[in-house]
Amino acid sequence: MPLQIIRQDITKMQVDAIVNTTNEEMVGYSGVDLAIHTAAGQGLDDECKTLAPLGLGQAKISGGYNLPAKYVIHTSGPIWRGGNYGEEKILRSCYVESLKLAVENGCESVAFPLISSGVYQYPKDQVLKFAIQVITEFLFNYELTVYICVYDKTSYTFSRKLFKDIKDFIGDDYEREQNYKRFRLSISKNRAPIVEDKEDCFFGLYDEESDSCTLEENEEIEEGSHDEPAKAPLYEICCSPTANTQEGSTLEDYLKKKDVCFRERLFELIDASGMSDVECYKKANVDKRTFSKIKSNKDYRPSKQTVIAFAISLHLDFDTTQALLATVGFTLSQNLVFDKIIRYFIQNGNYDIFEINEALFEFDQTLLGSF
Repeated sequence: MPLQIIRQDITKMQVDAIVNTTNEEMVGYSGVDLAIHTAAGQGLDDECKTLAPLGLGQAKISGGYNLPAKYVIHTSGPIWRGGNYGEEKILRSCYVESLKLAVENGCESVAFPLISSGVYQYPKDQVLKFAIQVITEFLFNYELTVYICVYDKTSYTFSRKLFKDIKDFIGDDYEREQNYKRFRLSISKNRAPIVEDKEDCFFGLYDEESDSCTLEENEEIEEGSHDEPAKAPLYEICCSPTANTQEGSTLEDYLKKKDVCFRERLFELIDASGMSDVECYKKANVDKRTFSKIKSNKDYRPSKQTVIAFAISLHLDFDTTQALLATVGFTLSQNLVFDKIIRYFIQNGNYDIFEINEALFEFDQTLLGSF
């Protein structure tokens, strides 16, 4: 996908370029800067001496040396002094100038840390949201895969109110999934499984695609859990009766009939939305390569995450999303954590794909976009 939040050590990223947040002297003084210089070796230290000094908000590029990345892009971020001293302007420049250097040097993938969020004390939650905003704006004009590396969950602060609302919405299913994953990890390491509630794991149903566990195959919707969405014109596009059997038709006749494929439905919905193809796949966090496959191959079967990403991009209601998923044999269930999070955002009319991905990241789920 074009933009992805991942939990990873940036020095281990196998990308064309990683971004290093450093100071004017570019000497590898602490934090990410020190880790990158240490992993890259003496060659990076020597080259940085020839590149210094580095002004605030500027970016310069060097070789990657012993790193998996081909290049290191160095940028000097702002020190947080309350937000009234041009910190946001400098931070924007750091991201934009680094992205420009990546494109100018033929990079197809680049990984960022949360710039200035360490010893420079820029609030981590603000850096993450701002980085997503700036990178997304840039990607509307360029084809590039960008990763934001979050070393662990303590590296940023997800909205506590949103977390609580989603946690209440998904109920106990998140804990069940976590118990099941711990159980599988114990088995894979040839250790006795240690879980809080063995029933959650031993008698749960495991979904291979979403790597998740649930207890009941046919959990009923709780009364009042969500309102019935209105049947909008977009829903009618997705649910035309082309695949329905007619009275008196044989099974053989029915099997000869094919419902409209995902590609046809998607482009009908894009046309109805008034968006261009490029605008739609960019808003869906889907790369050009995946979109081209969909466009050129009527039998192409995208992942569930990709289908939902397009539904979010198009602001589809719940029923229309379900209908689009059905064209490739998927559905949003009542008990998988991933599915419940998607339900939560759609039913609340929140179609910010990157806020959705932040929530999915917080709950250890696969993010939306192309795979």
